[in-house]
Amino acid sequence: MEKFFKLKEHNTNVKTEVLAGITTFMTMAYILIVNPLMLMDAGMPFGAVFTATALSSLIATLVMALFANLPFALAPGMGLNAFFTYVVVIGMGKSFEFALTAVFLEGIIFIVLTFLNVREAIIDSIPLNIKKAISVGIGLFIAFIGLVNSEVIIHQPYSTIIELGNVIEGTALLALVGLVITGVLLALKIKGALLIGIIATTLIGIPMGITTVGEEFKLLSAPPSMSDTFFKFEFSQIFTFDMFIVLFTFLMVDMFDTVGTLVGVATKAEMLSEDGKVPNAKQALLADAIGTTVGALFGTSTVTTYVESSAGVAEGGRTGLTALSTAAMFGVALFFSDVFLLIPSAATAPALILVGLFMMSPIKDIDFEDYTEAIPAFITFLFMPLAYSISDGIVFGILAYIFLKVLTGKANKVNILTYIVGLIFIAKLLIG
Repeated sequence: MEKFFKLKEHNTNVKTEVLAGITTFMTMAYILIVNPLMLMDAGMPFGAVFTATALSSLIATLVMALFANLPFALAPGMGLNAFFTYVVVIGMGKSFEFALTAVFLEGIIFIVLTFLNVREAIIDSIPLNIKKAISVGIGLFIAFIGLVNSEVIIHQPYSTIIELGNVIEGTALLALVGLVITGVLLALKIKGALLIGIIATTLIGIPMGITTVGEEFKLLSAPPSMSDTFFKFEFSQIFTFDMFIVLFTFLMVDMFDTVGTLVGVATKAEMLSEDGKVPNAKQALLADAIGTTVGALFGTSTVTTYVESSAGVAEGGRTGLTALSTAAMFGVALFFSDVFLLIPSAATAPALILVGLFMMSPIKDIDFEDYTEAIPAFITFLFMPLAYSISDGIVFGILAYIFLKVLTGKANKVNILTYIVGLIFIAKLLIG
């Protein structure tokens, strides 16, 4: 363990890494139920997608652990699965096989781009202050996810304005109780505070009627078959314009979601090199590409690096042993699915909210004196929660950076790669 993962070099140990990996899993275990439910709307069977989700997450996270030695976990991405179902299948009237073909092609393209160092170059093109802002934005974004999932923050039907939910009962109350418990544990510097908080909140949810054990509950069960989704492609459609539009969208959203998560979480973990580079970025991006390709073969939407990885980092995870522990939990979940699906969103919400706090710390290192640096950074971390998108925050932050530098006579301060990325962003906005 020590030699392979270099634990002492990263100032960590086996216990810390394993706890961190389990914590990461607990905060993202919801994807095991949410992803199959969402893809059911695309006409895909729940059981097959459940198995595909767990297996693709396991394989991608295992690649991250063993080849990149980074504490990041991967799974089918939220937002990307919504695009898969509600835009491609329902909106465009395409089959789920068409959508899976686009995801498969995306994975293959990402593997090629990773070997050509294109995606790594994109990471290196992001200005240092925006890298710091990405961490802050992810903090706000993940806290917002926790508040929305637990119904502490809600939006009324037919309205885009958010407001406080009913916090004196139900899911919202349980989440706030969990927030207090987890906050006290953190203040007392209890090891594994986030994980203990999740378990305690889940247990408290039983008498409240929020954590429920159904009559069909099984402690142990075999993984459902993937026969209805395995290798279901429509290669006859790959040269159509519709496929181009869908593929381009998948590529853009996934690329900058993954880049944003890698940069943001690595910044928080103080892993960035002196020149602002993510260690083993190429291997990390390869894990994402392999996960997407394998996921499409199994029958699920795009696999991406999860922002919930920051929960494990907050618990001290610093190496691939954290990711290995998370991968192992996905393997266990295949046979104990009913147990993990007991955990309500209100139980994971406190961890997400407090991880949001931890992710905010790089804000103190952002240069707020130079407005050509401060404004793009501010736009980056403001847009992420409000647009509900990591990639949108990066897009508008980078474009603001380029325009402000050019219009204030500082065009020579912008890296040529940053200009190229800016042009890609403009093309993305024009295509929609």
